[in-house]
Amino acid sequence: MANFSKSNVPQFSVEVYQNEFLPEGGREVNAIVTVASTGGGTIGGAPFTTATTAPTHIPGRPPGAAVVIMVDCSGSMDYPPTKMRNARDATAAAIDTLRDGVAFAVVGGTHIAREIYPGNGRLATADSQTRTQAKEALRKLSAGGGTAIGTWLRLADRLLGAADVPIRHGILLTDGRNEHESPEDLRSALTACAGRFTCDARGVGTDWEVKEVTSIASALLGTADIVADPANLAADFTQMMENAMGKEVADVALRLWTPVGVEIRFVKQVAPTVEELTGRRTEAGPRAGDYPTGSWGDESRDYHVCVRVPEAGVGQEMLAARVSLIVPDREGGAPQVLSQGLVRAVWTDDMAASTSINPQVAHYTGQAELAQVIQQGLDARKSGDADGATAKLGRAVQLAAASGNADTAKLLAKVVDVVDEATGTVRLKAKVAEADEMTLETRSTKTVRVKK
Repeated sequence: MANFSKSNVPQFSVEVYQNEFLPEGGREVNAIVTVASTGGGTIGGAPFTTATTAPTHIPGRPPGAAVVIMVDCSGSMDYPPTKMRNARDATAAAIDTLRDGVAFAVVGGTHIAREIYPGNGRLATADSQTRTQAKEALRKLSAGGGTAIGTWLRLADRLLGAADVPIRHGILLTDGRNEHESPEDLRSALTACAGRFTCDARGVGTDWEVKEVTSIASALLGTADIVADPANLAADFTQMMENAMGKEVADVALRLWTPVGVEIRFVKQVAPTVEELTGRRTEAGPRAGDYPTGSWGDESRDYHVCVRVPEAGVGQEMLAARVSLIVPDREGGAPQVLSQGLVRAVWTDDMAASTSINPQVAHYTGQAELAQVIQQGLDARKSGDADGATAKLGRAVQLAAASGNADTAKLLAKVVDVVDEATGTVRLKAKVAEADEMTLETRSTKTVRVKK
């Protein structure tokens, strides 16, 4: 069994990529903030860079974790019967991937949520005995009933909330639409669980609703994906659990401080996926706000920060924003600052300097547009607007090619016939496999990093 604990202490660094030069009267400042944990990921250099390069670490951070696996047991999981068997096998594989000492539970989800293991509102502690017991208990997983995902999440929240650990994580599998509770009930559950645990969500087969599954992952700062063939569930669950076991630091936030007169236009994650964070701000003192980023392991992520500064004349400069990475103190003290980066504004009459777009900013602006036009194109296609769908998906093909996003380009090619990728000239395919369309929609927010 793989041991995913690390002997080294987690380290964080923040780097800021921007063109800090503005023309006289210019007001919009854009920056890409790259956050790296434990040296993970690749960080490329770029012109117009302000960076804090010295990483910081978190002393005494306990490695404890708790995981709840939520498995759809609604009646549709019996069609075909192999689907339920694959779900049991996948859950067993995930249990085998738990490291010793991790608290865990298995929940069976229908129109109600049931504790499959260990039961009585408790979490088990992973070791060879409890893993064996949990896999034996998976025999209780049988298909029958409806689907009310909010009840699954609320039970997972109660179980995880009883664990005194920094890392709380859920894994959720569904094969159908959330038909036995209202959309408001699901949104209410997500609001209640947000910030309490992270959750990866998976849809198996093709009878589930993409926007439901992606909204769960988005609200709970996890990942979403499709497993079109149930036979691939075990490999996917193993990978998800390996990633969860690699998380070392929870509740990390991006804190943005801005001077008087500076307005925040938006804050969004742009790699490895596009995730809007602007509306998730919580106030953190005068002119400061925190944006949640969830749990971190050995990885790197990119964020796009856009602010509007007051007008100024040539030769003037100002600090447009200070970006800090913070984590709460588990003893109730002041949050710890892990690393910082500065976003600057300098007004110049040098036209070449002020009109140059930083490569990182340009790249991720395109990736955010790519995710948007895919969604718009698929929505237009579903509504019968062939011209709108062709235009949007053609633009998506053009953006995917220009940015080197080969995975998205391959998915697009299953929905449209590409005539000329450089100009975005495409034709809608007459017949598209449902799994191909759902895969494109589910993975539309996945991005690639800037080409070197």
